[in-house]
Amino acid sequence: MSTSSEMTDQQRISKVRTVVTQAGEDLRNRYPILKHQNFIGTSILGFAWIGMILCALAYAYGYLSVWLTIPLIAIFASLTHELEHDLIHYMYFKKTPWAHHLMLALVWLARPNTISPWARRRLHLHHHKYSGTEHDLEERGISNGMPWGIRRILIISDQLMSVYLRPFQMFKMIHLFLEKQPEKERKIAMISQLLGFVPLSILYYGLFYLFVVFHVSNAIVPLFGYEMRWSQVVIEAMPIINFIAVIWLIPNFIRSFSLQFVSSNMHYYGDIDPRDVIKQTQVLTPWWMMPFQLFCCNFGATHAIHHFVVKEPFYIRQMTSKTAHKVMKEVGVRFNDLGSFKRLNRWNDIQTK
Repeated sequence: MSTSSEMTDQQRISKVRTVVTQAGEDLRNRYPILKHQNFIGTSILGFAWIGMILCALAYAYGYLSVWLTIPLIAIFASLTHELEHDLIHYMYFKKTPWAHHLMLALVWLARPNTISPWARRRLHLHHHKYSGTEHDLEERGISNGMPWGIRRILIISDQLMSVYLRPFQMFKMIHLFLEKQPEKERKIAMISQLLGFVPLSILYYGLFYLFVVFHVSNAIVPLFGYEMRWSQVVIEAMPIINFIAVIWLIPNFIRSFSLQFVSSNMHYYGDIDPRDVIKQTQVLTPWWMMPFQLFCCNFGATHAIHHFVVKEPFYIRQMTSKTAHKVMKEVGVRFNDLGSFKRLNRWNDIQTK
């Protein structure tokens, strides 16, 4: 039998896919309930929504503090992101469209500070074809490959900042994305991206910006000897917006920041062949990333597995990760390559002139 060092890249990739796929099949044979994928997906969605609603009610009636409500809802919301990712790959209710689209709507409602799942599907499937290249709009849109500084941190924090802080670059990125779309689908792709934040994300960001501006202004303006004067409508609305911030806005801010920080740094960019799955991602599990992992379902440890075996739902990846990590390490997938932070997510050292 050939050792990994004697294999071609495609043989290494095939080896990982074979081992990971078999591990998933063995797990399903051991626990037959895992074969009921639609039931499990629906159950996880119900569990997440019930958890978020109960936390919101407990906070509203004074049984749960704000400091517990926010992180708990963020954790429940992170489950819905993983479900959305699975749904994008048609892992639940592929033959039952109404149920499939209902699940997509519910996961977007749970975590609205992102592009709609219908628009994201096109972005994400494109990401798998062109991962690590300038055409990968999904990852570049959340800062992959950018120099570190305040601008990158703001873009990780807020998806709209990606447009505000680099409008010309975003225009170019979208152009590169569109040129790789089939010609007959380019208009549809462009419209889906332009309308991807309508209406739910626009509502989310409108409320979020109002919440931030109101409280930051009230904190800073008096320091200069002035008094903020708000309209009666805003004053009357703020108690409701403050409540919404605790149960919907801030949890999703924490969830998305954690996910985008992890995702943008575990994907390589700029100097890899998009067909070389081994070099598309790394496994990120340093101890100091545990708070981020908590709010994105251990994404840094398991997402690289998805690049090899796309059709496994997220809970199966969690359960087979030990086996997957062993074979991935054998074929050269990098683990905790923290130097990539300095290399701006490049695989190799940045060449200086």
